[in-house]
Amino acid sequence: MLLPALNRPLRNWPQQTVWIVGASSGIGAALASQLLALGARVILSARGVDSLHAVAARQPRAIVLPLDVSQPAAWQQAWDSLQQQDALPDLVVFCAAAYRPERCWDIRQQQVSDTLQTNLAGVYYGLETMLPAMMARRQGGIALVASVAGYVGLPGACVYGPSKAALINLAELLHAELHQHDMQVYLINPGFVATRLTAKNDFAMPALLQPQDAARAIVRGLEQGRFEIHFPRRFTLWIKLLALLPYRLRLPLLRHLARN
Repeated sequence: MLLPALNRPLRNWPQQTVWIVGASSGIGAALASQLLALGARVILSARGVDSLHAVAARQPRAIVLPLDVSQPAAWQQAWDSLQQQDALPDLVVFCAAAYRPERCWDIRQQQVSDTLQTNLAGVYYGLETMLPAMMARRQGGIALVASVAGYVGLPGACVYGPSKAALINLAELLHAELHQHDMQVYLINPGFVATRLTAKNDFAMPALLQPQDAARAIVRGLEQGRFEIHFPRRFTLWIKLLALLPYRLRLPLLRHLARN
């Protein structure tokens, strides 16, 4: 017997306004393009203004709204702008991310700060700004783009991995607390996707997807009302299995990955 969906399925895209934060490239840009093709009104935010306009080109239902997620005041300014345009979102996708391959002995103060501000603090700034209004409306959804790097302590992701683990924890907490306010929460955990971030890796990335494939998987998961949307499953299921192992089995495997 199939268990009921944990979220209300999102389907009628022409009636949906989706705010994608981190829409200038990679998964965010691909997701914006697919949702626009499905008829949704899509708000595009990131720091790269020229890239946002390129994604929005010839798309009358696209709204370009530049935003630096690391600046709390910028979130309030963006929200005020959406209110003035009568464009408050039905779904907010937190997709902005910073990544640098690094071992624990490679950490540097400024890079740690930049990664945590973008990947984690920026999400909290956004939630502080928008949740009161969304809860008052008793509708809307939040989608956090984390990563399978948040499942376990994968070597080489000393700051990025913990930041994504925190988002996984946060998504579970948000789902528990916001369900009573009729809000939906989605957790998106991609494997390796070919973007400007993963281009920094100097190792073979198993089951590497293109951003368009990732976007299709996200849309499918939203339409099915799934809480966790993870892909590609031929890779993510192995990492999930690794996370289930007791430490006496898991840690030797992680040591092996670190050596290789």
